[in-house]
Amino acid sequence: MTKRLQVLFDDEEYRALQQSARADRMTLAEWVRQALRQVRRRRHRAVEAKLRALDEACRHEFPTADIETMIEEIEQGYQAGDFR
Repeated sequence: MTKRLQVLFDDEEYRALQQSARADRMTLAEWVRQALRQVRRRRHRAVEAKLRALDEACRHEFPTADIETMIEEIEQGYQAGDFR
């Protein structure tokens, strides 16, 4: 089943979209559908990349401290001027 979506543009933007569609030799409707699909795919890939990075990071075991200790050590470094 297909659904209709109405999107309103001012005249200048509509003409610019029409020109883009013509340059790609497609109807404006198809050009818009493809543009929206492309954005969705790009966002999906970005989310997937972040999830892979998080998964990879969770596989490691690094020494750490509780947050209060970490903040205290950071503050001590700032006060000592140790910015290496």
